[in-house]
Order: sequence, then structure tokens, then C-alpha cells
Amino acid sequence: MVQKERCIPLIGLAGFSNSGKTTFLEKLIAALKGRGYRIGVIKHTHHQVEFDQPGKDTWRHSRAGAEAVALAAPGGVSLIRNFESDPGPEAVISMISGVDLIVIEGYKRGKWPKIEVYHQGVSERPVIPIDELLAVVSDVPLDSEAPCFGLDDSSGVADLIERVILKTN
Repeated sequence: MVQKERCIPLIGLAGFSNSGKTTFLEKLIAALKGRGYRIGVIKHTHHQVEFDQPGKDTWRHSRAGAEAVALAAPGGVSLIRNFESDPGPEAVISMISGVDLIVIEGYKRGKWPKIEVYHQGVSERPVIPIDELLAVVSDVPLDSEAPCFGLDDSSGVADLIERVILKTN
């Protein structure tokens, strides 16, 4: 019997730079992890990044032409996969397994539910279209059709994710 692979639920975390996305995501990961969930995170950037340490074996293997280089050590595996252009979200999502939820920071145009982190003074208003908006996390009260949470309410957001995305309650 062939077992069908389960599709991992996705949510996006969006917001302008310096809105508090990373700080909130750290709290949200901890809240979900505390409930027993395994969380995967994809961070997308448009900036060039050096993934490896120049001169190290894995860097040399990649520079020699390896399409993928994995470094395995006690406690984890680091995978470097080369692409000729900026990989789309599907390519990155397909490399993640063994988790209950993937949170994507970046790839704002992806068609998955999103949590927008809004910080007054960083942007004029929330920008995610309402049909993609799961919730807003903000430092000020907002008039929104989506549920709104404070920047410290990772537990409330985790409750919403369980109920709506993971469908456990």
C-alpha cells in the first residue's frame, strides 16, 4: 500500500522591516513548540547572503560545482542547495519535512494565510489583502476584519493557528 504524503500546513508572517516580525516569530515558535508542535521556518530575502564559510570543505565542494552540499554533525544537518536564480517558495517548501507547520517569512505574494506584524510608525497601515489575512499582530489597536493580537500575545496567536490551520480544537 502506498501511503500518501501529508501536506504540511503553511502560514506566512509578513510586515515591513523593523516591525518586529523576528521577535514575534521567536515567541510564536516557543509557544507552538511548548504545545508539542514541530515548526519549520523559511526566511526569504532579496539580499545576497553567504551561506557557508569561505575556505571550508563544504564551501569548496559547492564552488567546485556540487548542486547540494549537506554538512552533518551531532545536533543537526545544514543543507546548501544551489539555484541559478532566486528559488520560488515551492522549491524551498519541498525541502522541508518532519514538521507540523511551516512559517514563511517573506514571499509576501504567496497564496497562503498570513499574519501581519504591524508596528505604528514603521508603516502607514497593514498591507496584506484581507482575503489572505489570518490575523494582525500590532502594538496599537486596529480596526480590522481579521483577529488582532498584541505583540506579546503569542499564546493567543498559537490558539488561532491550532483552531484554524492545524484544526486541533
